[in-house]
Amino acid sequence: MLRRPVLLVVAHGSRDPRHAATVHDLVRRVRAQRPGLRVETGFLDFNVPSVGAVLESLDAEGVRDVVALPLLLTRAFHAKADIPAVLAEAPPRLRIRQAEVLGPSPMLLAALERRLYEAGLTPADKPSTGVVLASAGSSDPEAIAVIADVAREWRHTGWCAVRPAFASASLPRTEQAVRELRELGCPRVAVAPYVLAPGRLPDRIARGAAGADVLADVLGPSPEVARVLLERYDAARTPSLQTLGA
Repeated sequence: MLRRPVLLVVAHGSRDPRHAATVHDLVRRVRAQRPGLRVETGFLDFNVPSVGAVLESLDAEGVRDVVALPLLLTRAFHAKADIPAVLAEAPPRLRIRQAEVLGPSPMLLAALERRLYEAGLTPADKPSTGVVLASAGSSDPEAIAVIADVAREWRHTGWCAVRPAFASASLPRTEQAVRELRELGCPRVAVAPYVLAPGRLPDRIARGAAGADVLADVLGPSPEVARVLLERYDAARTPSLQTLGA
């Protein structure tokens, strides 16, 4: 029986200790959902172990197949440049497949709604509630377009309105989107952070949500996010995808 490739979760990293703690909580949930699958975590910056150190360790153990999964919601600079560059420096005996980023996915919308309901909303509140889909932001037009598409798709599930907002690099900011929904006439406004873990930009989103009625938590280690990780892993381990270092 062939061994399954090791799943290497590639996280951005942060000086904020809540970030790494949330990543590790999510990885534990992934392990619980797929017993027997080896899951490792590496960080691009700020935290240890680094992605390179994990790959060196796996190679030294004799591991040969790895799926590197970017812990990212959109396909922007980190997924297109940073992560491929790090993987290209891996030991040559490793066969590495880079999985797709997590978003977009219907399960991530389910996770966003879970967080809003945990913050006090109910399904009956949807027609009277405008939602700000607040992401970290990016200078990559593809990533911005994806967030706009997610907002449009989510609007069709019954919310009064859904507006995208960004904590950096792009406009509007969270506070601007909250005002826009007020002006639109939504009786209630909620902010749903479309981010995976706490940190500087999620804190900026929270400050921008001061004028909203409801602020949801970050996606974090929700079961839906864990399931998306495993979906991306399963898709990447198929032999039709090109491998790095083969």
